[in-house]
Amino acid sequence: MTYPVTERAFGLAIIALSGMQLMAVLDGTVVNLALAPLQAELGLSDAGRNWVVSSYVLAFGGLMLLGGRLGDAFGRKRMFLVGVALFTVASAACGLAQNEAMLVLARVIQGAGAAVASPTAFALVATTFAPGPVRNQAIAIYAAMTGVGSFSGLIIGGALTEVSWRWIFLINVPIGLAILALGWRALTETAGERAPLDVPGAILATLGSTGVVFGIVEGPERGWTDVVTLTAIVVGLVLLLAFLTVERRARNPLLPFELFHDRDRVATFVAIFFSGGALFAMTVIVAVFVQDVLDYSPLRAGISFIPFGGGMALAAVASSWLAPRVAPRWIIATGAVLTVGYLIFASTITVESTYWKNLFLPIGGIGFGVGLAVIALPLCAIANVDQKNIGPLTAISLVAQNLGGPLGLAVVSAMAASKTLSLGGRTGSAVDMTRPEIVALGEGYTFALLGCAVLAAVAAVSALFIRYSAADVAQAKAAQDAVHR
Repeated sequence: MTYPVTERAFGLAIIALSGMQLMAVLDGTVVNLALAPLQAELGLSDAGRNWVVSSYVLAFGGLMLLGGRLGDAFGRKRMFLVGVALFTVASAACGLAQNEAMLVLARVIQGAGAAVASPTAFALVATTFAPGPVRNQAIAIYAAMTGVGSFSGLIIGGALTEVSWRWIFLINVPIGLAILALGWRALTETAGERAPLDVPGAILATLGSTGVVFGIVEGPERGWTDVVTLTAIVVGLVLLLAFLTVERRARNPLLPFELFHDRDRVATFVAIFFSGGALFAMTVIVAVFVQDVLDYSPLRAGISFIPFGGGMALAAVASSWLAPRVAPRWIIATGAVLTVGYLIFASTITVESTYWKNLFLPIGGIGFGVGLAVIALPLCAIANVDQKNIGPLTAISLVAQNLGGPLGLAVVSAMAASKTLSLGGRTGSAVDMTRPEIVALGEGYTFALLGCAVLAAVAAVSALFIRYSAADVAQAKAAQDAVHR
């Protein structure tokens, strides 16, 4: 096979591919710091506010496996450019949104664009850069964008929101146009593989997850016995069951069941799902708490998350040292237990709390605990498998993490709303709330942090059922590196 790039990785091709990855990851977090002003300006309910973040992640996670298959079937360069174009147009629509429906719909399209562009971008790395040092450099640059996007999204989101929340979306438009131009010029098309596409499976998985999330999110406001709430949850569960049935019969399923015969791997995916839910929900809850209750500006709120990134960086160093020496279940369980402890600590904050006394330590501690867990889990997902299954299992672990986020947020947000309403407070924008209503709102948010602690505790228990050894994880890492080379 002839590779377009054989001498050095840095160039137009890797700028286009890693730039899209940066935007996709960034948009999963950048909106968190804009939620409070966005909610106030558009008059969103708490349910509507949650949909602004959940709609993107549901579409991204639910359609990611199909997105990768589209690149295989119709050409990766072509589908990468289609995904980037969708993402860019949807970003403009988000920035110009005038109401909740327009914003949420645009976020869904954004997520769908990212679900096509992101997996095809990673596949293009393998077909663009020659094996060896060049490809290793390209993968390192591409992977770095995931870390940079996750951490910097909160800071960038806070800074742009100081001007207007609309700029967190509009800034994507010139970047997206640049990526399209670079990708058109620098990338080489791949031959399509006309394998059958599991479109019904992708649609059923996405709609089923959306139905369950909708019912849980709307429950506190509509009532848990409301017809719409119950119907959404029941229909969502039925669609998810239909998805499992379709996957068993599909010629080219998105979710190959033979990969789940290993009980250790099932426990790994359960841990990934619940740790993803705890992380995603905690980030949103803390972001709105410091703005709505402690009256932080968006930029100050973003800066307050810096210890979280520091904690994750320390965890990466610790996990790298521990992985060859300690069974992964103990590393993951320890990280999850630390997360539980610091979340319980964080749940004691009140309207009178200060950053250095009450927030600095738990934010950094949660970052360290989450880092220990999420660094080891993806390697457990690909332990003891053939190289041909590493790609699908890695994708499935990303989907589990992405779908766990909205479902976790839906549950803990329902807890927050129910607690606030039971104390005589009200949900929605905090701009015109009285002091007692702010206190009740804060009590709801801290109660939601206890919900996050429960999600992390389930991840900790699940980790204890992962029986892979340190040697298995080391072998998985070597196999992963071999695939990338």
